[in-house]
Amino acid sequence: MKQIKKTIHGFISLLILMMLLGYTTSVHAKRSDCWAEFYEDAQFKGSSFRLQGPAYKRNLVNVKGENWDKRIESVLVGPKATVTVFENKNMKLTLKEMAKHPVLMKSLGITMQDILEDSEIILHPNSKIHSFGEYNFYHKIRSLKVECI
Repeated sequence: MKQIKKTIHGFISLLILMMLLGYTTSVHAKRSDCWAEFYEDAQFKGSSFRLQGPAYKRNLVNVKGENWDKRIESVLVGPKATVTVFENKNMKLTLKEMAKHPVLMKSLGITMQDILEDSEIILHPNSKIHSFGEYNFYHKIRSLKVECI
């Protein structure tokens, strides 16, 4: 009877270990697919850096030892990532989002024209932006976020 209990206990321990290892592997796989590669020039050329998600860059002054403020021109997005690039620093509340709060807009002196000129771009998994110039976003990126899905 003691031998059967030891065998069952060992089997249960093995199952728990396998479940934990399987869970860890799937989380790692999801994270390894959550990335974005940013390039200085169009067509994915020139200097570049990769951010593994989730990552939030309130400014791009010191990214991997370099100043990338207003330098990004193309990007590749991984299969499990969404990327939002902002024309403003600090990923602050964008003017488009402020439009939902007219009292706040009025108190800050923000007009509808200001909102039309404000910009952010949301990129979905596997996106390839050959040139942000196509989106009237040439060298305007000042903050960004890479989120995992």
